[in-house]
Amino acid sequence: MTTVSSEEAIRYGRQISLPEIGSHGQFKLKQARVFIAGIGGLGSVSAYYLAAAGIGSIRIADMDSVEAENLNRQILHGTGDIGRPKTLSAREKLRNLNPYCDVEPIQETITNENILDMIEGCDVILDGTDNLNTRKIINRASILKNIPFIYAGVHGFTGMVATFIPGHTPCLECLFSGDAGQKGPIGTIGPVPGIAASIQSLEAIKFILGTGGLLKEKLLYFNGTDMTFRKIAMEKNPDCRACGSNADIGLFTHPSKKTLK
Repeated sequence: MTTVSSEEAIRYGRQISLPEIGSHGQFKLKQARVFIAGIGGLGSVSAYYLAAAGIGSIRIADMDSVEAENLNRQILHGTGDIGRPKTLSAREKLRNLNPYCDVEPIQETITNENILDMIEGCDVILDGTDNLNTRKIINRASILKNIPFIYAGVHGFTGMVATFIPGHTPCLECLFSGDAGQKGPIGTIGPVPGIAASIQSLEAIKFILGTGGLLKEKLLYFNGTDMTFRKIAMEKNPDCRACGSNADIGLFTHPSKKTLK
């Protein structure tokens, strides 16, 4: 069976009516599994839109619990969730939004030792993290497992998004080859990660549908203070330590991932 149910056809009717999607495309979304690393300002928005669009399975990983200072931008969480694991708070909201979407929470810090298990069986990876070291772990795992990686970053009123396709485009470390920069919390206003994550989720949907037009070999940069958007060309670094000719992606092991009930 390669169709959606009559109930799903009603739920997704406004997007099924698009020629780029149709019933066949909606079934592709239903069959897809997406991994979201971090369920904060970026992950909240991307998870919400992907669940609403009918992605069949979303795996979310985050070690943190909800804090009051999260609530200006992390829209899946509310005041009553303070102190709860973010993954469980998010799963509750996503299941309430769309019972047809299976949400798998993983309450762990992302490391070299567990990342391969976390992304196993996934079609695409979305970056909702807030530090370069974790992003590099995810980037190298995406290369090793040949899974596209959609990056986003925000700072103040600015944001960036790019889609990395292993073997075809530059990778994250071609773009950011140095060590992590600023330490500690980075200031931002809620709509900025909302914009970046909305673009991320649209990139994921387009990839799953195979419609093209992805942010490949381009970094989309936007500035919310004057509402300017520009695309910056990216090139592969032949000496990249992650995807270059002499790449060293490191050693990974495979402990069982810890899901929450």
